[in-house]
Amino acid sequence: MSSLDFEECAHKLLKMGIKETDEVELCKMVVDCCAQEKTFRRFYGLLAQRFAMLKPTIRDILAGTCFPEQYESIHMLETNKLRNVAMFFAHLLHSDAIPWTVLERIHLNEEETNSSKRIFIKILFKELTEYLGLKKVNERLLDPEMTEYFKYLLPKDNPKNTRFAINYFTAISLGGLTVDLRNHLKKKTTQLDKPISFSSESDSSDSSSSE
Repeated sequence: MSSLDFEECAHKLLKMGIKETDEVELCKMVVDCCAQEKTFRRFYGLLAQRFAMLKPTIRDILAGTCFPEQYESIHMLETNKLRNVAMFFAHLLHSDAIPWTVLERIHLNEEETNSSKRIFIKILFKELTEYLGLKKVNERLLDPEMTEYFKYLLPKDNPKNTRFAINYFTAISLGGLTVDLRNHLKKKTTQLDKPISFSSESDSSDSSSSE
């Protein structure tokens, strides 16, 4: 805390010769310190970013341990701490200090989210669009190579979940992220509304049994 900036802080900590066994605690300490501040301090995001860039193991811990743990326990944090944590991870995402694959942890539907998780997601994506712009965030989410990781964040498994995600992003003024979902829902609804005709009794029974 006596360091002039995050670079000096990172240098001091690295100079201490932190062992790999202590790296998890280091990452958790940075997240906790960030959460404790009255307002979000970019210092912690930059510090974690620097560590992630220097040490792949720390990058993996932030993405594979810290993000999922914080997201799943976010309901235990008061609003101010929740905001700081969301902004912290938004910083790591927009700077590519951690991979966007972490978003596979977010299942955006009515059953698997609560008010705390929805606030977290709101702040996270508000910050991402603030940093990168709506167009670039959309490009990331629609990247064909990343689709598998966003299938729960942008659900297409059933119309109910798709509508929930569309309504959610629209409600937080990020409806621009739902164009692909809207097109999918429109296409799906059209298909469901089409009348089914059977050419013969045999076809009808086969279709019934497959259902």
